[in-house]
Amino acid sequence: MTYNLLPREQFVLDNADHFVAVRGRGLNRTRNTFKTIKEAESFGRTYGDKRTMIYAVAGDDTPAIGGVSHITNA
Repeated sequence: MTYNLLPREQFVLDNADHFVAVRGRGLNRTRNTFKTIKEAESFGRTYGDKRTMIYAVAGDDTPAIGGVSHITNA
């Protein structure tokens, strides 16, 4: 899938070692970790409301040095 990203967001995505799917806010917030962006997006699509935020997370040992970027909603 192609995403419309800023250069920094693309850099983090290219160096991501895992992905996080976040839903809700405050005490109702849930956070799930996935190895691939496809797994995170599949999880988000199960709700059918495009309110699951998908983040790419780069490790501290990558060129992105622990960067986190919002990539898409699923």
